[in-house]
Amino acid sequence: MSEAIHHECGLAMIRLKKPLDYYNKKYGTPLHGLKCLQLLMRKMRNRGQDGAGMATIKLDHPPGKKFISRKRSNASNYLDDLWAGVYRRFDTLTPKQLADGQWLKENLPYTGEVMMGHLRYGTHSTNAIETCHPFLRQSNWKTRCLIVAGNFNLTNVNELFQELVELGQYPKEKSDTVTVLEKIGHFLDDEVQRIHTWHKPDGHTNIEINDIIAEELDVQRLLKRASKKFDGGYVMGGMIGHGDAFVMRDPAGIRPAFWFEDDEFVAVASERPALQTVFNIPIGAIKEVEPGHALIIKKSGKTSMERFTKEMPRAACSFERIYFSRGNDRDIYLERKELGRRLAGPVAEAVKYDFDNTVFSYVPNTAETAFQGMIEGLEDELRHWRKKEMKKRSKEGKNGFGKVLKTQVRNEKIVVKDGKTRTFIADTSSRDDMVSHVYDVTYGIVRDNVDTLVLLDDSIVRGTTMRDSIIKIVSRLKPKRIIIVSSAPQIRYPDCYGIDMSKMGEFVAFKAMEALLEEKGKKKLLKQVYKKAVAELKKPDNKQKNVVKELYDQFKYADVSRKIAQIMTPKGTKPRVDVIYQTIADLRESCPNNNGDWYFSGNYPTPGGFRVVNKAFVNYMEGSLDRAY
Repeated sequence: MSEAIHHECGLAMIRLKKPLDYYNKKYGTPLHGLKCLQLLMRKMRNRGQDGAGMATIKLDHPPGKKFISRKRSNASNYLDDLWAGVYRRFDTLTPKQLADGQWLKENLPYTGEVMMGHLRYGTHSTNAIETCHPFLRQSNWKTRCLIVAGNFNLTNVNELFQELVELGQYPKEKSDTVTVLEKIGHFLDDEVQRIHTWHKPDGHTNIEINDIIAEELDVQRLLKRASKKFDGGYVMGGMIGHGDAFVMRDPAGIRPAFWFEDDEFVAVASERPALQTVFNIPIGAIKEVEPGHALIIKKSGKTSMERFTKEMPRAACSFERIYFSRGNDRDIYLERKELGRRLAGPVAEAVKYDFDNTVFSYVPNTAETAFQGMIEGLEDELRHWRKKEMKKRSKEGKNGFGKVLKTQVRNEKIVVKDGKTRTFIADTSSRDDMVSHVYDVTYGIVRDNVDTLVLLDDSIVRGTTMRDSIIKIVSRLKPKRIIIVSSAPQIRYPDCYGIDMSKMGEFVAFKAMEALLEEKGKKKLLKQVYKKAVAELKKPDNKQKNVVKELYDQFKYADVSRKIAQIMTPKGTKPRVDVIYQTIADLRESCPNNNGDWYFSGNYPTPGGFRVVNKAFVNYMEGSLDRAY
């Protein structure tokens, strides 16, 4: 994606099923689990650039000794800084000490058997150390200690926060992370107290009851009670002080989570290839955390997949497949190629099959896989064109068969990102000129005023980078025409489940639709739909509908694309600029198991989503910059 947007975070969890000394004998260090966690986080660094954190819990550690360790960093080199802080504790140890797992567990932090890591991509809040996960809820009763980290946004934080207040709590801040921590923590306290009350009359000591609680704590029941009103997309990981752990996934499967188990490890990660690489396991050994279920790992090491909430239609985030997840997942790689392949027909038609005078390229590097698919599709289109052209020439008695056979798809590397350009210049025109040089181009490939240049991008959100940088710089190549191709459909609606796309007026598709309303003399519809949106917001979430759809329904998909092309064309640009978007139908065909497309279609998977889209539109009409959820 040529435009940076903040999006889903990354979660990693490991439960060691053997003593630390076992890993020393087999892998050469008792810290093997810790190194696996570090590598998992590095392999998912694309999921967070604002900070990182990790925490560990030691099983059966004696009273008076620290059994929970946590480290967080929001430094610019957050991963290096985080792990330098962890390993600093081991720098002065002798080789003998470093090889003694039991000694390390007794004397050093970060040597627990249960561990969790998190990579943060902040969508709204500040980038402070306090906003980095994991979050910790402490208690002198270790069965009440709770550590939570996750990849989530909840649409109804205000409602959940108010429930905590009504319970008599006094949360330190109103954020979804703190609210989730305290919500689960409240019911953890309740479940622990229930078990304690049940067994106390039998004459057990409090110390004995602690062990009973660890054995009998029903994590599934706890999560079911705590999450009853959660509305949003989430994967939440938790570790309880005595050693139970869990990873819970929203009922629509919006956010991703994968796991595997063998006789040495239970491990969870937001992306499947990270597990494959770190633990050297085949793809078939990895499973999804099922939507609406929690992977529960008891202190004993026993695992189970337990449903904690009602079933919902699957709506896994399609943006994970288009852009967010790394493309080294087998299925994602093939799906991105298919997204590109399905664009080949419309692109070939747009250039009128004039392959001799068209150069195909892509921007940025993440679009390369979709570009490969588009090129393969164009090769198919070229073969069909050759057959038709040969047949036509033969029928008409014309020559030129050799030229037809020599025609090739001209795919080239035209646009390159030239790093960040800092602009300490007050003059607006000078600053804009500097911004346009974030990208550079390969000169001498596109023929002046002859060739059409086709550029594939993952998606186009705001259109500003495309207008102010990419189109501006490629225009210097003097192509006859520029065609921008998006492997994603038009982004028309806000997200509220973990992507930083919440302000309606920032979307270039929305701006195009608004401009079309004005052109067609229909601008009064904005106020009419605004009144409807205000009325919708007075209804319960589960009764609301997306009224903004009525505005887009006034125009054909291609009409909006044409207007977007006009908006993204810089002033003074000589070549004609066109835009071709993926269709929602082809997106669904390409990514059949990730059909969450609300930002394209407006069909939200949870009730809170409909409230958010209506609120975002109301905010826009009222000139408010407030968050819609």
